Amino acid sequence: MVQIEFLKQLWRNCLRQSRLEDVLHTASGENQIIAIASLTDGLASQQVEYKGNDLLSISFEEKLQANLLEWAQTSNGYTSSIDDRKIYKDIYAIFSNIELGTEVVEIAIKRFVTSENANPVNLFRKLSDFYHRWCDGEFIDAAPDDNLPQQQMLQLRSQNINIGLRKVDINTGLNVMILLLELHRLREQSNNLEAEIAFYASGRPNDDNFFTSKLLRVINYSDSVEIGNFSNVVGAFLKGAFLENVYLGDANLTGANLSSANLGNAYLGDANLTGVQAEKANLCEANLGDANLSGACLREANLTHCDLTHSNLSGADLSGADLSGADLSYANLAGANLVGVNLAGANLTSVNLRDADLSGANMINSIVFAANLSDANLIGVDLSYADLCRADISGVNFRGSTLKGTNLSDSLMFGTNFTEAILLGASLSYAKLNGANLNGANLQGAIIFGADLAGVNLTKVILARADLSGVTLSEADLSGVDLSDAILLGTDLSYANLQSANLSGSNLTGAIFYGADLSHTNLSYAILGGADVSEANLENSSWNENLEWENVRGLDKALNLPQALKDKFRL
Repeated sequence: MVQIEFLKQLWRNCLRQSRLEDVLHTASGENQIIAIASLTDGLASQQVEYKGNDLLSISFEEKLQANLLEWAQTSNGYTSSIDDRKIYKDIYAIFSNIELGTEVVEIAIKRFVTSENANPVNLFRKLSDFYHRWCDGEFIDAAPDDNLPQQQMLQLRSQNINIGLRKVDINTGLNVMILLLELHRLREQSNNLEAEIAFYASGRPNDDNFFTSKLLRVINYSDSVEIGNFSNVVGAFLKGAFLENVYLGDANLTGANLSSANLGNAYLGDANLTGVQAEKANLCEANLGDANLSGACLREANLTHCDLTHSNLSGADLSGADLSGADLSYANLAGANLVGVNLAGANLTSVNLRDADLSGANMINSIVFAANLSDANLIGVDLSYADLCRADISGVNFRGSTLKGTNLSDSLMFGTNFTEAILLGASLSYAKLNGANLNGANLQGAIIFGADLAGVNLTKVILARADLSGVTLSEADLSGVDLSDAILLGTDLSYANLQSANLSGSNLTGAIFYGADLSHTNLSYAILGGADVSEANLENSSWNENLEWENVRGLDKALNLPQALKDKFRL
């Protein structure tokens, strides 16, 4: 049997922060085992984070396991066999001066649930009861004779450990919360625990115990000792947490792990969620207005109908997320990863998407009015019937994208790549397309009147039935382009390359072809009234016999005029 004096000396050495190996150097066999147990009885007096596989950590885990088993004991399957007051006192004794690490908690809970006669449901009830009492300030507000955190603080100070009352209380409450969150995750491993173990940090919604701001009060209380304290201590344990309908306005959750957490209909306005891990989290109808989500991971998250107005999502990973119906107006998504994201019906008014990757995204019926998408990647995006009026999409890669019926009117599209894009019935009226690449794009039935297409690559583009009235196409490459039945009233095509283009049935009234290349061009059934072909190359162009050339200007100055026309007009 170990002598009392030996244990006292062992403990004094521990308080002096001696290494455990040094303390045990003189002990062996049974004495070592008892010494370890003795040390763990007073571990609350050490300011350390328990994680890792060192001997001290293992002994604490064993001590914690023993406590959990004791707290979970019942006399009749439901009623606790131990006095609640003793449990609460023990909780303060073991948790008041530590911060539980993920590894320790995982091991302790695993050991607990695999122990003989373990009762996780009763343990959950006991810890949950403590947590809600703690949240209500029952322990710290108690009279001195009954004030457990005060008593524990005095106990620590008697051991020359200077720790404040708030810190004692906060440490204890947060560690209990961590255990509850870990027990909550047992539901994933056992279906029969789903009805019995479900931790709601603010109480269960639509329940008498539900208080929307309870968790926020915990966060603010925790951060009162150090900014970011809650996130640093509890943040890693929030995975899969039930947080629906909670109020977390202005909360600091920097770097927290909210993966698979349920935050449906939660309020997170102005919250600091920088670098948060929220993969597959449920944020349906949550309010994140003005929240800071820069660098956050929201892969495959449910953000349907979410309020993200004025939020900062710069550099965030939203790949595969569902943002359908979400309001992102005035949000900052610069450099964000939005690959494969669902933005159908989303409001992106005045959003900043500069350098963002939206390849493969679904943006059907989305509102992107006056947004900044410059240099963004939108390869393979479906923007059918979306509104991009007045948007800046300069330098955007729309290669192979679908923009059927899309409103692009009055937009800036300098150097934009529309190669092989589908723009059926799209509106590009008054758009600035200088330097854009429309090679192989389908603009059939598109409305392009008033747009600036000077110098644009329109090779192999389909413009059948498109309205290009008043468009500037000077020096544009339209060789081989299908412009059949198109409307080009007053269109400027000076010096444009229309070699082998199909202009059959098109309305070219008042069009300007000055210096244009119309060689091998099909003009069958075209309307040329008032058109100007001065210095245009008409070599081998074709037309129907009834084509009216009488009102065409500049025939006498046209180049390579077919002999038939020379004879008809005696030129």
